[in-house]
Amino acid sequence: MNTIDHDDLQQHRSYLLRYAMLQLRDPHLAEDVVQETLIAAIESDKFAAQSSLRTWLVGILKHKIMDVVRKRAREPQLEVAEGEDESELVDALFKENGHWADPPQTWNAPEKSLENAHFWNVFEQCNQRMPLNTARAFMMREFMEMTTEEICQELSVSPTNCWVLLHRARLALRECLDLNWFGNAR
Repeated sequence: MNTIDHDDLQQHRSYLLRYAMLQLRDPHLAEDVVQETLIAAIESDKFAAQSSLRTWLVGILKHKIMDVVRKRAREPQLEVAEGEDESELVDALFKENGHWADPPQTWNAPEKSLENAHFWNVFEQCNQRMPLNTARAFMMREFMEMTTEEICQELSVSPTNCWVLLHRARLALRECLDLNWFGNAR
């Protein structure tokens, strides 16, 4: 087992915080789970350097986030702001015949965007505009790499509802990123 240097942990803090914010949407909760993650890493003697330190820390963070999500699921909350309708976003993207009202534009070199810090700021803003369960389902699938079954269990939804949430999340993110990052104004 490898000992973990405090400075090594601190250089991953901003990444972990951004990751937690994308899932939790609450700076205070995100800070708390990152702090708990770093404490758990310091107290643990299980880092065997079989993966990168960041990968190991993200693994711990995922568990801490899921603990918060489980706790939140037990507490009642409002999911959609007053006057908002999640289906309006989806309906506006398509014609009555099911075709795109305005087809998405081709994105040039989307892989390069992932290396850009400003992209992640825009992504976070797009993520925060989605309804909470829609954003959670997307983050659980794409960032936490959870299976449909695991997502359904955590969000207390059916597989069909999960697929709808994921579909809506992808549509919403595509539209938001198309407008706010790739500059394809409509």
